[in-house]
Amino acid sequence: TMRVALTPRKVFHSNSSQVLMIPSRNEIDEAFLLGVLSSIPLDWYARRFVEVNFNFFLFNLLPIPCPNNNNALYRRIVELSGRLASKDERFKEWAASVGVKHGYLQPDEKQDKIFELDAVVAHLYELSEPQLIHIYETFHEGWDYTDRLNQVLDYYKSWKNKK
Repeated sequence: TMRVALTPRKVFHSNSSQVLMIPSRNEIDEAFLLGVLSSIPLDWYARRFVEVNFNFFLFNLLPIPCPNNNNALYRRIVELSGRLASKDERFKEWAASVGVKHGYLQPDEKQDKIFELDAVVAHLYELSEPQLIHIYETFHEGWDYTDRLNQVLDYYKSWKNKK
């Protein structure tokens, strides 16, 4: 599984972590990319190619959609991932640049945002409902995905007419 995080300033990374820096400092695009990279649909795709180490050679081949920033799906991914990433004061300035609140999220609220993020990203990739179900069924052998999939499907269906 690909682990994605927005790290605050002045944080050291180990030599085994991959750090992506966006020189333009466009926090809204950062939030969008963070949301797509954090989603199960993209992680499922990455698992088709990664066995042990996820390096930039593989990272550069990931299919990242490039919708217009006026696209409703793009805007919602920015909102969801921006809020999920801004968990405390260290992200206050970044959250303000993205246009979201920062601070602690209740566990249920956090999970709902994660479920909706997966659904919105699935729409951005133009996945059908059967394809989305297949991703969850084959994501990890032996995991109990039913509840999560049902929540994601609820959001997927609600976004079907909003695109």
